[in-house]
Amino acid sequence: MTESSVPEGYSPHFRKSRFTDPWEPLFSKTLAREVSIGLVLSEAHCNSRGLVHGGLIASLADNAMGLSCVAALQEDGRGAPGGLVTITLNTDYLGSARIGQWLATDTHFVKAGGSICFADCLVRADGVPVARASATFKVLQAG
Repeated sequence: MTESSVPEGYSPHFRKSRFTDPWEPLFSKTLAREVSIGLVLSEAHCNSRGLVHGGLIASLADNAMGLSCVAALQEDGRGAPGGLVTITLNTDYLGSARIGQWLATDTHFVKAGGSICFADCLVRADGVPVARASATFKVLQAG
């Protein structure tokens, strides 16, 4: 897969940070209660064996689940929070991914509470699950 064959519905990721800069180009797709983040895997994302690094998978899932929680809070009419802070992050690795594959998140569960949010996510390489993750986030007050 090449950058020109990014799946339909994805566009350049709207949120940039110095932490994720080395992973660029990142793409995202926003739905009512989900932000999916994806990228075409390259050598920079992988270990010496050419497999995607578990740290990238965990960080991508954390990022997508947090943004999905913000989307859910806004969908529920609660406005934008002052941010979210990860309380717990659990990642189970189910398989591996290789250079050239499309790696994307699928946040399939979000429960947005008043001060805490919960999310579950699958990370897929070319549609095949390679990890599942769950996280708990503290909702920070705006201002």
